[in-house]
Amino acid sequence: MSCPVCRSVLWIDPVSQEVAKSEKAQKKKGTLDELLEKEKKRKSEFDRKFEATAELEREKKKKAQEKFAEVLTKIGSDE
Repeated sequence: MSCPVCRSVLWIDPVSQEVAKSEKAQKKKGTLDELLEKEKKRKSEFDRKFEATAELEREKKKKAQEKFAEVLTKIGSDE
């Protein structure tokens, strides 16, 4: 039987219903090419998120500057 959580192999005693033996699951080791490809994907995802965040910050700054200019115009016209 295989544990659904940790993927360990379990041998269950049919009489006592207790775990008689267990072997930890072996982690799959990837090739160097697979690891490099995974790292490239992770980096491009990070870059994409960084650019999206930077764009949001630029938009916030632009809106703040527009509101500031609008307030200055209102103050100048009230005088």
